[in-house]
Order: sequence, then C-alpha cells, then structure tokens
Amino acid sequence: MTPGAPEDLPPQWPLAEFSQTAKIMPYRWHLADLGEGDEVLLLHGAGASAHSWGDLARILARSYRVLAPDLPGHGLTRARGMRAGLADMTTDLAALMAGIGSQPKVIIGHSAGGALALSLSQKLTTPPSAVIVLNGALEDFQGLAGFLFPLMARFLALNPLAAPFLARSAVNPAAIERLIRGTGSEISQDGLDRYRRLISDRRHVAGTLAMMASWSLAPLSRELPHIAVPVLFLHGEKDEAVAPDVAMRAAATIPNARIEVLDGLGHLIHEEAPSRIADRISAFLSGTPPG
Repeated sequence: MTPGAPEDLPPQWPLAEFSQTAKIMPYRWHLADLGEGDEVLLLHGAGASAHSWGDLARILARSYRVLAPDLPGHGLTRARGMRAGLADMTTDLAALMAGIGSQPKVIIGHSAGGALALSLSQKLTTPPSAVIVLNGALEDFQGLAGFLFPLMARFLALNPLAAPFLARSAVNPAAIERLIRGTGSEISQDGLDRYRRLISDRRHVAGTLAMMASWSLAPLSRELPHIAVPVLFLHGEKDEAVAPDVAMRAAATIPNARIEVLDGLGHLIHEEAPSRIADRISAFLSGTPPG
C-alpha cells in the first residue's frame, strides 16, 4: 500500500490522515488504515464511502487495526471498468485483502456492505472469527419493484448522461437532507454536506448505479444456512430504508446468529450513535450477553 491521501480527496474528509492507496487489479483502491492489533474490516453500503465509518473507526482503532476501503466505483476507488455484482465485489475484496496481506478477524458491513461481509466471510482463505451486520440490506426488492428497480438502475448505468444529471441534481442541500431523513436517521450538517459532495461526483454516482444494476442477493440467501461464523445483526428500529424484519429473517436462517434492534435509531446507526454501536460490538466480541 502507498500512504497518503489521493489528490482528489476533499479537505477535512473523515479519516483522511489514514488514507492509503493500493493498486490491485482491476482497481486503484482507496482505504483508511488505522490502529493496531487484530484486524477489523469495515464495508460501507451502496452510495456511501469509507467516510461514513469516521467516528466508529476511530473508536474501534483504540483496540484493533481498522481497514475501511471505498467499495469499487465508490468514493475514490477507481477503475476503467467495473465488476459490480455481489460475487465479483466479493472476489475483488478478497483479492484486496490478499494483496495487502490482511486477514481480518472481524468483518463489519453496513446495509449492502452487510451482504458483502457475509459473502466475504465464505470467500476468504482464513475465515473471520465474527461478522457484524448493521442494518443489513439482505433481500432483493419484491414483486414489481424487484423487476423495475434493477431494470431502471441498469438503464441509468448504461446511459452516459444519467450520472452527470443525477450528480448535478444532488447539489441542492434540501434534496440530500430529504434523502437522508427518508432513511429514518438524523445526522449532523457536516454529515449531510459530505453525502452531498459524494452524490455530486458523477463517477461515484455511476459506480452506485452500476452496483444497483448488478445486485442480486438470491445466491447469498441460499448460502446463509451454511455460514458457521458467529453473526451479530444490529438494526435501527426506525430504519425506513430496510425494515428490521429483514434482519430478523436472515438471523433466523444463520445457525449462530443473534439480532439486537436498537431503539431510536434509523438506517445510519453507525453515524448516528457510533459510541453506542461500538459498545454493542465490543460486548459481542467479548462474549457479553446483550443487556
């Protein structure tokens, strides 16, 4: 890995002082690397970047070495072409871990990153000791939406004018605030500004659209009963993007899983309440029963 922030990293970006780049095909990866000890890998959700882990990563880095990459096509992870489906992203994340000599002991994923965390736990040569899923998006859209939404995303991803148009539309701060509030979460003005900056980047939008267009969770759903590592699901009870029932169904399928639904929190629980989430993670990893 090469230390230092890329030239196009925004000023005062969360975790910028821990920035690294790694050229491992087919990407130039951007990731944060902080702390010492057993390794914890953080995987953000669709449309976000490693910045979303800022506060939680710093807390975890008091006890662990924390690695937080921008997913393919997101943030500052760049490629000329993109492999955007769950299986391809899992393979490419495994290649990143091998390329930098990392063997994460714990994988934590948020939203779509939760699906990646579970999938990657089955792909790594040395499986992690635990997986933690925050507000996991673990089911495809059902019915007509299941047909139309991926189709619309695929159309937009193939339209070269779509990403610039959507990026320009995101310049309106009120639109970003409505988008985030629509997830059931309340985050700071700085947090809203960072999402506005992300979504105004046409390359980031194009990467998000490509991921949405290629995403299918059916193979992972079939794999859930075979996941042997301990899994903790943390889910905000106010989540309006992914209902807590989704996590409950997944937890019921995995042999060694448990779920905690956290009152007062929405979809972005790690940004809303990083200390609270860190406490639940530490309790789980230490074997302390929920209380």
